Amino acid sequence: MRLPDRRLPAALVLLALLLLPAPIGAAPALAAPPAASPTADAPSAADAAAGRWDWPLRPRPEVTRLFDLAHPYAAGHRGVDLAAPPGAEVLAPDDGVVHFAGWVVDRPVLSIAHAGGLLSSFEPVETSLRAGDAVARGEAIGTIAAEPVHAPAGGLHLGARLDGAYLDPLALLGAVPKAVLLPLG
Repeated sequence: MRLPDRRLPAALVLLALLLLPAPIGAAPALAAPPAASPTADAPSAADAAAGRWDWPLRPRPEVTRLFDLAHPYAAGHRGVDLAAPPGAEVLAPDDGVVHFAGWVVDRPVLSIAHAGGLLSSFEPVETSLRAGDAVARGEAIGTIAAEPVHAPAGGLHLGARLDGAYLDPLALLGAVPKAVLLPLG
């Protein structure tokens, strides 16, 4: 007996893999991003056309804590932490409009609404921007606050949401390893 063919288009499968969080109990090892070439920090026209975000720090930072969300309502880490010293300049990952700039609990937070329902968030970031201000890809949007801190050693926490659902910012930065699909059985 032959089972019906249930293959999905490759693009749909790839999209699902990029948006799904790691399985419960999976603890991916932290790894430094691939070594950057002299031009790796500069966005290419292809990156901009594909809608991929630029890194919010220059040079490309080390990822100190990965995205970890087993369930939308469970404990986890709804973004990535990037190594950077207090006072480091933070850049807009893409064009957008400031959605929020102010204090949340005990730290300064900035969020930007981008095309296609994407929202980026940065903390702790001191900024002079206000809600409604337009920002351009690569434009300075603030500096990392010395205190209080969320990320270790005063680093930057970068979050991303698509239509309200959290997703791994590394997927938007092009830093998620390519998935390898293997045949079944």
